[in-house]
Amino acid sequence: MLTRRGMIGGIVATWLTITGTASAVAQSRAPLTVFAAASLTDALQAVGRAWTKRSGQPVRFSFAASGTGARQIVAGAPADLFVSAEPGWMDQVQAAGRLVPGGRRDLLGGRLVLVAPASSRVRLAIRPGFALAAALGERGRLAVGDPRSVPAGRYAQAALTRLGVWSGVATRLAPAQDVRAALSYVARGEAPLGIVYETDAAAEPAVRIVGTFPAASHPPIVYPAAVVKGAKPGAVAFYRFLGGGEAMAIFRRYRFRPLR
Repeated sequence: MLTRRGMIGGIVATWLTITGTASAVAQSRAPLTVFAAASLTDALQAVGRAWTKRSGQPVRFSFAASGTGARQIVAGAPADLFVSAEPGWMDQVQAAGRLVPGGRRDLLGGRLVLVAPASSRVRLAIRPGFALAAALGERGRLAVGDPRSVPAGRYAQAALTRLGVWSGVATRLAPAQDVRAALSYVARGEAPLGIVYETDAAAEPAVRIVGTFPAASHPPIVYPAAVVKGAKPGAVAFYRFLGGGEAMAIFRRYRFRPLR
């Protein structure tokens, strides 16, 4: 026979179980925060919508240069996942002990292209010694992501150095805070030429691709993804979703190359 104290204890235990379960469910649906390279803006937003439709969990993105995102995470920013446009910045986050062990993979690949405003008539064949400086005109500047922190800028510098034309344009850069900003310089006609990813060029009708840089002219373009320590429930599941068939189909639609 239950005593009054036993009945009360049972009610309290049941209440704690119910509220604890409700709290866990609410926490599992708390929005995920993903720090990601600016070049992934359109594709990752589409992937995020697909995840939310499937799981009911919203995803919030903070898009910026990979170096910016990496430094913020190392400093303790509350990110759940990080997707970088190059392995180097991810390596720094991992070295700082901010990643979940085993929660990192190379997700996507891409290509580097030279772009011009859609109305431009410039023609250039990208090869060793090509006339890039002359194509900029007397006062034109080359729009690139800042090579100090933006992966697209680093790839651009590597490619132009390998092709023997970096010294002719190094003092004629329009360095941007991220690759999408470099793209916008060209789209608005503020720079006659720019170097961005093929995926960025495909997303902007105000530019056209002049040429594609040979893959051997720069390090492989690789986008690693990782789960950050202290991530909210759902982060690991979303990380796995990024490498699944549904997400990869979306990435292909935006001209990324799945690495799997």
